[in-house]
Amino acid sequence: MPRDRRTDDEQENHERWLVSYADFITLLFAFFVVMYAISQVNEGKYRVLSDTLSSAFRHVPGTSSGVQATVNPNAPVPIVVPFRRPNFGIKSDETQRIKKEKLRNMAKEINAALAPLVKEGQVRITEGALGITVDINASVLFAPGDARLDVGAVQALRAVADVLAPTDFPVTVEGHTDNTPINTPQFPSNWELSGMRASSVVRLFIESGVNSRRLTATGYADQRPVDDNATPEGRARNRRVAITIESRVPDNPVETRLP
Repeated sequence: MPRDRRTDDEQENHERWLVSYADFITLLFAFFVVMYAISQVNEGKYRVLSDTLSSAFRHVPGTSSGVQATVNPNAPVPIVVPFRRPNFGIKSDETQRIKKEKLRNMAKEINAALAPLVKEGQVRITEGALGITVDINASVLFAPGDARLDVGAVQALRAVADVLAPTDFPVTVEGHTDNTPINTPQFPSNWELSGMRASSVVRLFIESGVNSRRLTATGYADQRPVDDNATPEGRARNRRVAITIESRVPDNPVETRLP
């Protein structure tokens, strides 16, 4: 009596899942072996694993039913270590302490160099979240409506530059005005005046040995007042140059922007 082909086919199809199941179990076993290996790793073998896996998956043969891979149980298991990115952004407590101490020493040196102006109230030195800020009244540095440094101001700023030159801290120089409009051929508005005043200070710092990569010149016109522009005293305070010694030490150079 002939065999029932339908019965044979059904039996063959019924057992075929065991092949896929066996492949799955083999791959799962290999996965856990690798996971176990990662728990006890050697930094020098990290790239070995990466190259091995990349090479293996590039050459795995494909079939219509899926991907098949062969695991050699006698092959050595690569020992790897996860790559750890260098932690450049986080400073140790000791580094932070040293940095703050340097900034405070710089503030003391600048205060000593500008002592007469500090005593007269023409210079204010403060410590904030960004670092040390030296506010210098514009009347000490410039004639009204002008961006050329006075002869007497040059000496004071060179003393500040002598403190800044040996350090690595970024320095931002900001020019500020009051709200009194200006309209001259050289300065159509307070924006040009404030920017050129900041640039004049930056150029003097560069000539005095401060690395230009650390310097930034910015003009804010009358947009950041520190006092009320309704009074002559308030306007006088708002006309200033602010030199901020930033507390961060960047990995990349600081751009210098000159109007």
